[in-house]
Amino acid sequence: MASTRRILLINGPNLNLLGTREPQIYGSTTLHEIEQAAQTQASSLGLRLSIFQSNHEGAIIDRIHQAAGFSPSLPPPGAATTTGAGADPGTGEGKVSAIIINPGAYTHTSVGIRDALLGTGIPFVEVHVSNVHAREAFRHHSYLSDKAVAVICGLGPFGYSAALEFVGRHMKF
Repeated sequence: MASTRRILLINGPNLNLLGTREPQIYGSTTLHEIEQAAQTQASSLGLRLSIFQSNHEGAIIDRIHQAAGFSPSLPPPGAATTTGAGADPGTGEGKVSAIIINPGAYTHTSVGIRDALLGTGIPFVEVHVSNVHAREAFRHHSYLSDKAVAVICGLGPFGYSAALEFVGRHMKF
């Protein structure tokens, strides 16, 4: 592999409560445990994984923008800048190759996150711990699914592993 591919894992609102929130739906695995397993798996796949979780829509949008190498404080790509092209000012990392996102409740409401993903052009995989199609009707619609490279739902924490495997072994960048 010529260079290490950078992958961003984003978890949306209330996913910080995994392990305690409605364990009959989401299981008992904590987000920290999922993140640790993801880091180990990413390393074995030759991926560099960054992880971000927020309960705030704007913070998620800002992180997606940063993953593409710009932020609200930076001009658009191609404009004159002294901050260094392609750098992620939030972490010092370069642009990411792909995003794995569990947008949580924002799946069903956020045109802003959809627009950020589309605006950056970063391919993404949508992940859900529960089977959203076997739940309340309002959870059946996703603002992201039609633009995602893949959608994984209902596999519990294994969905994150499946997403990393797919990104690491099957996605073309």
